Amino acid sequence: MSSDRPINPRFAEDLRFNQVSGPATYNRETSGPVAYLNVADAAGSVIGYVWGNDGDDAAGWVVPAGLTAGQVNAGASWLRALRGGKARGLAPTALLAELAQGANDNKLSHAVRGSLTEAPSLAALKELAGES
Repeated sequence: MSSDRPINPRFAEDLRFNQVSGPATYNRETSGPVAYLNVADAAGSVIGYVWGNDGDDAAGWVVPAGLTAGQVNAGASWLRALRGGKARGLAPTALLAELAQGANDNKLSHAVRGSLTEAPSLAALKELAGES
Protein backbone atom coordinates (compact mmCIF):
# COMPACT_ATOMS: atom_id res chain seq x y z
CA MET A 1 0.00 0.00 0.00
CA SER A 2 1.37 3.36 -0.96
CA SER A 3 2.04 5.79 1.88
CA ASP A 4 1.05 8.83 -0.28
CA ARG A 5 -2.62 7.87 -0.28
CA PRO A 6 -4.69 10.19 1.86
CA ILE A 7 -6.48 8.67 4.81
CA ASN A 8 -10.21 8.76 4.60
CA PRO A 9 -11.28 11.32 7.26
CA ARG A 10 -13.91 8.89 8.57
CA PHE A 11 -11.12 6.55 9.67
CA ALA A 12 -8.88 9.24 11.14
CA GLU A 13 -11.58 10.75 13.35
CA ASP A 14 -11.04 10.38 17.09
CA LEU A 15 -14.30 8.90 18.32
CA ARG A 16 -15.45 9.27 21.91
CA PHE A 17 -17.08 6.49 23.83
CA ASN A 18 -20.06 7.64 25.87
CA GLN A 19 -21.52 4.84 27.94
CA VAL A 20 -25.17 5.61 28.51
CA SER A 21 -26.10 2.51 30.46
CA GLY A 22 -24.78 -0.82 31.59
CA PRO A 23 -25.37 -3.50 34.15
CA ALA A 24 -25.76 -2.42 37.76
CA THR A 25 -22.59 -3.02 39.75
CA TYR A 26 -21.53 -2.80 43.36
CA ASN A 27 -18.82 -0.30 44.26
CA ARG A 28 -15.38 -1.87 43.94
CA GLU A 29 -13.69 -0.15 46.85
CA THR A 30 -14.40 0.14 50.56
CA SER A 31 -12.51 1.49 53.52
CA GLY A 32 -14.28 -0.74 56.02
CA PRO A 33 -14.11 -4.41 56.96
CA VAL A 34 -15.24 -6.95 54.38
CA ALA A 35 -17.11 -10.20 54.71
CA TYR A 36 -15.73 -12.79 52.30
CA LEU A 37 -16.27 -16.30 51.05
CA ASN A 38 -13.64 -18.71 49.71
CA VAL A 39 -14.36 -20.20 46.29
CA ALA A 40 -12.63 -23.41 45.17
CA ASP A 41 -12.35 -25.26 41.88
CA ALA A 42 -13.47 -28.85 41.37
CA ALA A 43 -10.12 -30.10 42.75
CA GLY A 44 -10.58 -28.08 45.95
CA SER A 45 -7.97 -25.36 45.27
CA VAL A 46 -9.03 -21.84 46.28
CA ILE A 47 -9.48 -19.81 43.09
CA GLY A 48 -10.87 -16.63 44.57
CA TYR A 49 -12.69 -14.73 47.24
CA VAL A 50 -16.09 -13.05 46.87
CA TRP A 51 -16.25 -10.11 49.28
CA GLY A 52 -18.76 -7.48 50.36
CA ASN A 53 -19.32 -4.45 52.57
CA ASP A 54 -22.87 -3.19 53.07
CA GLY A 55 -21.87 0.25 54.35
CA ASP A 56 -20.31 1.22 51.02
CA ASP A 57 -22.56 -1.03 48.91
CA ALA A 58 -19.31 -2.58 47.74
CA ALA A 59 -18.54 -6.11 46.58
CA GLY A 60 -16.08 -7.83 44.31
CA TRP A 61 -13.91 -10.76 43.39
CA VAL A 62 -10.27 -11.16 44.47
CA VAL A 63 -8.12 -13.68 42.61
CA PRO A 64 -5.09 -15.30 44.24
CA ALA A 65 -1.77 -15.04 42.46
CA GLY A 66 -0.46 -17.96 40.40
CA LEU A 67 -3.69 -19.48 39.08
CA THR A 68 -3.85 -21.41 35.84
CA ALA A 69 -5.98 -20.11 32.97
CA GLY A 70 -8.56 -22.82 33.71
CA GLN A 71 -8.81 -21.75 37.33
CA VAL A 72 -9.23 -18.12 36.35
CA ASN A 73 -11.98 -19.08 33.88
CA ALA A 74 -13.74 -21.14 36.57
CA GLY A 75 -14.20 -17.89 38.49
CA ALA A 76 -16.26 -16.18 35.78
CA SER A 77 -19.57 -17.38 37.20
CA TRP A 78 -18.80 -15.61 40.49
CA LEU A 79 -18.44 -12.29 38.68
CA ARG A 80 -21.80 -12.93 37.02
CA ALA A 81 -23.27 -13.73 40.45
CA LEU A 82 -22.10 -10.33 41.71
CA ARG A 83 -23.80 -8.56 38.80
CA GLY A 84 -26.94 -10.62 39.31
CA GLY A 85 -27.05 -9.86 43.03
CA LYS A 86 -26.82 -6.14 42.41
CA ALA A 87 -29.47 -6.34 39.67
CA ARG A 88 -31.81 -8.02 42.19
CA GLY A 89 -31.13 -5.27 44.73
CA LEU A 90 -29.39 -7.50 47.28
CA ALA A 91 -27.09 -5.99 49.89
CA PRO A 92 -23.56 -7.37 49.45
CA THR A 93 -23.65 -9.48 52.63
CA ALA A 94 -27.09 -10.86 51.73
CA LEU A 95 -25.62 -12.03 48.43
CA LEU A 96 -22.66 -13.60 50.25
CA ALA A 97 -25.03 -15.47 52.57
CA GLU A 98 -26.90 -16.79 49.55
CA LEU A 99 -23.67 -17.83 47.81
CA ALA A 100 -22.41 -19.51 50.99
CA GLN A 101 -25.46 -21.80 50.77
CA GLY A 102 -24.37 -23.04 47.33
CA ALA A 103 -26.55 -20.80 45.14
CA ASN A 104 -23.79 -20.38 42.54
CA ASP A 105 -22.02 -23.75 42.83
CA ASN A 106 -21.38 -25.51 39.53
CA LYS A 107 -19.18 -28.26 38.12
CA LEU A 108 -16.19 -25.89 37.79
CA SER A 109 -16.28 -24.14 41.17
CA HIS A 110 -18.07 -23.96 44.48
CA ALA A 111 -18.29 -21.97 47.70
CA VAL A 112 -16.12 -23.58 50.38
CA ARG A 113 -18.53 -24.64 53.12
CA GLY A 114 -18.05 -22.79 56.41
CA SER A 115 -15.62 -20.25 54.92
CA LEU A 116 -17.80 -17.13 55.21
CA THR A 117 -15.77 -14.85 57.47
CA GLU A 118 -14.50 -11.28 57.77
CA ALA A 119 -11.27 -9.43 57.05
CA PRO A 120 -10.44 -6.07 58.64
CA SER A 121 -10.12 -4.45 55.21
CA LEU A 122 -10.12 -5.12 51.49
CA ALA A 123 -6.35 -4.56 51.54
CA ALA A 124 -6.00 -7.35 54.14
CA LEU A 125 -8.03 -9.71 51.94
CA LYS A 126 -5.90 -8.85 48.92
CA GLU A 127 -2.78 -9.52 51.00
CA LEU A 128 -4.20 -12.91 52.03
CA ALA A 129 -4.76 -13.69 48.36
CA GLY A 130 -1.24 -12.64 47.43
CA GLU A 131 -2.65 -10.15 44.93
CA SER A 132 -0.18 -7.53 43.90
